Amino acid sequence: MANYLNRRNFLSLSASALGATAAFGGCGAQPGGQPAAAQARRQGKPNIVVIFCDDQGYADVGCFGAQGFSTPNLDRMAAEGVRFTDFHAATAVCSASRAALLTGCYPERVSILGALFPGAPTGINSDELLLSEMLKEQGYATACFGKWHLGDTPEFLPTSHGFDHFFGLPYSNDMWPNHPQFGDQFTPLPLLEGVKTIAWLEDQSLLTTWYADRSVEFIRRNADKPFFLYLANSMPHVPLFVSDKFRGTQPQGLYGDVIAEIDWSVGRVLNELKEQGLDENTLVIFTSDNGPWLSYGDHAGSAAPFREGKGTMFEGGMREPCIMRWPGRIEPGTVCDQLATTMDVMPTVAALTGGRLPDHPIDGHDIWPLISGQGGAETPWDAFYCYYMGELQAVRTPRWKLHFPHRYRTLDGRPGGTGGIPVEYSYKETGLELYDMASDKEETTDVAARHPEVVKKLQAIGEIARADLGDRITGLEGAGVRPPGRVKVRPANAVADSLAETSVK
Repeated sequence: MANYLNRRNFLSLSASALGATAAFGGCGAQPGGQPAAAQARRQGKPNIVVIFCDDQGYADVGCFGAQGFSTPNLDRMAAEGVRFTDFHAATAVCSASRAALLTGCYPERVSILGALFPGAPTGINSDELLLSEMLKEQGYATACFGKWHLGDTPEFLPTSHGFDHFFGLPYSNDMWPNHPQFGDQFTPLPLLEGVKTIAWLEDQSLLTTWYADRSVEFIRRNADKPFFLYLANSMPHVPLFVSDKFRGTQPQGLYGDVIAEIDWSVGRVLNELKEQGLDENTLVIFTSDNGPWLSYGDHAGSAAPFREGKGTMFEGGMREPCIMRWPGRIEPGTVCDQLATTMDVMPTVAALTGGRLPDHPIDGHDIWPLISGQGGAETPWDAFYCYYMGELQAVRTPRWKLHFPHRYRTLDGRPGGTGGIPVEYSYKETGLELYDMASDKEETTDVAARHPEVVKKLQAIGEIARADLGDRITGLEGAGVRPPGRVKVRPANAVADSLAETSVK
C-alpha cells in the first residue's frame, strides 16, 4: 500500500524521490562543467522548458509590481529575456486552462471545461495531439513534474500522453479531506510516480522543493539530447504550503513565502541550464494558469491593476505574468505589449522545432516574431474569444473588449478571507459593455454608447465564435467542438480505487 505522508516521514520520501531519478537512465551530465555533447548540439533542436504556476496573479512577480515579497530569479529572467504585459491564459480555471496550453486550442474545442474533480468520467482525449507528444515524436526526452489535472485514471495521465516521466498530483492540491468547505467530498490526496500512488499526502510543505529537485535532475540526465520539461507547480493554489527554508521570510506573509520558494525553484532551473552549457539552446517560458483566487484574501495573490480574479473573464481572471528567456535568441530586457495567449505555445514550439501540428484545427498562433522582437511584429490575434465554462462572456481584439451579458462572481469591494478560509462571493450581471483596452485596461468605463460601430463588429465576431465553439448562454452548439476522452466504467470510489490498484506495495 502507498504510505500516508506527514511531517515525520517527509524527509525519507524526499530522499527516495531523489533516488528515483536514476530511472531517467543514461549517463547524463554531472554538475561542475559544460558537457561536450551539450555544447556540440547547441545549434540543434532547442530544449523547451515551460514553468506553469497555479493561481498566480499578474502582480505576483517583482517586475510586474509585486509588493511584500521579492522574486529575484524571475526578475533576472525578465532582464535576460522578454516580459509580456498583455499575455492571457485561455480561460480562468484549472483543467480548462491546462488543456489549452498543451493542445493550442480553446478549452471548448477539446471539451475540457472547468476543473475536473477526482473520479471524473472524462479527461483529455487521446485523439488530441499534446505539446509533449509532438516533441516526443522528434526524439525529445519529456517530463511533467507537478500538477496535471487533465484526468486521473491511467489513460488520462501524463505517461499516456507523451511524457516519459511524471511525478506530482493528478489534480488540484485542495481536493483532499482538509478542504475548508467540502472536505467530506474528497478522498486522501495521492502523490503519483507515473501512474502509481507512492504516498497519500497529509502535508504538502515539500512539493515545490520536490518538483525543483526532479526538474534539475531531469535536465542533468538529459543534457546531451533535446528535452521538454513541464514544471507545473501546485502552488500558489490553496492550501498554501512552504518548506521550512522559506517559511517566515517575506513581509507579506505565507503567500509571499510561497512565491519566494517558487522563484527559488525557477532559479534552480536557470542555474542548472547554465551549469550544463544549455542556456543558448533552451527556451524557458514562465506563466500561470489563471488569476488569483480572491475570496481567500491573505492566501491569494494580486491581479493589480486589473479587475476581478480567477473565475471571471475580466482581465484579472486571465491576464497573466509571462516571461520568456533564450540567451542569444531573445533580446534581453525587452517588453512586449502585444496580445498573446497560452494557446500560442504549441504552434510556436512546433515552428521552432520542426514539429508536426495535428490535422484537426487548433487556435493558437506562432508568436516567435513577438518573442524575438522582430521589427514591426504585431499580434496575430484579430479576435480572442473569452470563454468561461462554455459561456462566451466576451470577445477581445487588440484594442477593444466587448462583454456580453453574463453573471459573474465578485467580492464587490469586500476583503477576502484570512488564514486559508474563504469568504463567499457575491454575484452580479454585466450588460453589453465595451471597454477600450488601450486607455482602460482596468475595465472601469463602458464606452458602448460612444462606439456603436465597434459593438456591432464585435457582436459579429461573437456570432462566429458561437457557430464554431458554441455558447451555453445562448444555448448554441458549436460545429467545431471535439469530444473529451471518456472512461467507460468507473468503480464507485473511482479515484481511490483506480490509483490504489497501481500503487507501490
